[in-house]
Amino acid sequence: MSVSLDVNVLLYASDSRSPVHERAAALLRALATGGDIVCLAWPTLMSYLRIATHPGIFAAPLTPREAEANVEALAALPHVRLLSEEPGFFDVYREVTSSLPVRGNLVPDAHLAALLRQHGVKTLYTRDADFRKFPFLDLRDPFA
Repeated sequence: MSVSLDVNVLLYASDSRSPVHERAAALLRALATGGDIVCLAWPTLMSYLRIATHPGIFAAPLTPREAEANVEALAALPHVRLLSEEPGFFDVYREVTSSLPVRGNLVPDAHLAALLRQHGVKTLYTRDADFRKFPFLDLRDPFA
């Protein structure tokens, strides 16, 4: 089975001050041991780099090198696959968003949902309820 992670899971795993830090870190450790193919989308990883290093969001942001090292460590795992747009992506995006008014903060979520759809990934670990708007996804809130 293949699964994916939303950026919030990665951020909680990096933020030791988060009340769900231990649960997020435990999920990453469990996924790191193998079993499932973990599909990480480049937009998710870029969002992680942007947010984890932002001093206006975190009291103790990561340095760019620390955040990059976290991405590299995940990407180096043998059962991790990095997802990017393939030919025909925008057609998939339009299909995924055809019944929704996608604007503002929903655009990056729709982007990730379309990437997962294009690559056949159905399971997404996230705390973001907006992903419920994409019924083809099997959402798992690791903090519930």
